[in-house]
Amino acid sequence: MTCWPAVSSCETPQMLHALLIISKAGGLVYNKDYGTGIAKLTVNEYLVLAGTFHGVHAITAQISPMPGSSGLEMLESEALKVFCHQTPTGIKIVIITDAAHTSHELACKRIYEIYADYAMKNPFHTPEMPIRADLFDSNMSRLVRSLNSN
Repeated sequence: MTCWPAVSSCETPQMLHALLIISKAGGLVYNKDYGTGIAKLTVNEYLVLAGTFHGVHAITAQISPMPGSSGLEMLESEALKVFCHQTPTGIKIVIITDAAHTSHELACKRIYEIYADYAMKNPFHTPEMPIRADLFDSNMSRLVRSLNSN
């Protein structure tokens, strides 16, 4: 059992706590809390987080000493890790996990597959707009449950 500083009780840490999908323009198109191990943010706080993360990601890509760097990929603290995967289409998949999580690339790849199948192939979804699709939500929840149960 681990006691997270953000909550009042001790809980078993889960692998994936939250998911954000940020458009290539920096807008938050999807966010969902899945774990109970971190403090919940308001919608406005998630909007600020997405915009800030987008800007920091762009700046780190520019100042990186490595030619062709894609920007910020991971932030790490004692209790959490924040992973960012930029897709070929320019969206950013940001996952917040517990510190012991190591399979972020596989998780991001599977999240992107669900995004492509249930958001981008949805004829009623407009790119760069918030994702409002029940099939997307249910498949994402199923994926996160499977990731967190391992």
